[in-house]
Amino acid sequence: MKIGLYFGSFNPIHIGHLIIANHIAYSTDLNEVWFIVSPQNPLKESASLLNEHHRYSLVKIAVEDEKKLKVNNVEFLMPKPSYTIDTLIYLSEKYTQHNFSLIIGSDSYLNFNKWKNYEQIILNYNILIFQRPSFTIKTDLPESIKIIQAPLLDISSTQIRKNIKDKKSIRYLVTDKVMDEIELKGYYRSELENPS
Repeated sequence: MKIGLYFGSFNPIHIGHLIIANHIAYSTDLNEVWFIVSPQNPLKESASLLNEHHRYSLVKIAVEDEKKLKVNNVEFLMPKPSYTIDTLIYLSEKYTQHNFSLIIGSDSYLNFNKWKNYEQIILNYNILIFQRPSFTIKTDLPESIKIIQAPLLDISSTQIRKNIKDKKSIRYLVTDKVMDEIELKGYYRSELENPS
């Protein structure tokens, strides 16, 4: 099968993430899109991260009714911080029957030369880039890289966490089931209350 890998902290997963993944799953030749929940992004601060198992659980809840969207916790078993190239190699060796592609936003691609062994990723894997406003990619790209126009919503996990702390509604920013789980478990109410 052709699998697209959508890496992220998903802190928490929101409607914007799901719309992008769903659009790519159904508008390309991919059979599935897997959300790869990163325990720690090497280029991001980890202080505001909810425990990875809780974030994984929220993604699982968000995609449980969608046959082409899956979630994977492969990076939980790998050294931290997790590097995309290491995960790609691990998955390719473990699932030899699958062909993996990387899904990233144009904002991430503009920092791509800071990624570990980024040349190896370009050489060995297809990359699907969805355009984000203000982060334009030039068109003279390697053959393995394809730009996709996907519907984008101006939603951020940072704003969702702020809404929760400020006791504001997050309805319609996340799925109802994710919202219910966040409320039930008390996630993101304050930095000190984040369960580990």
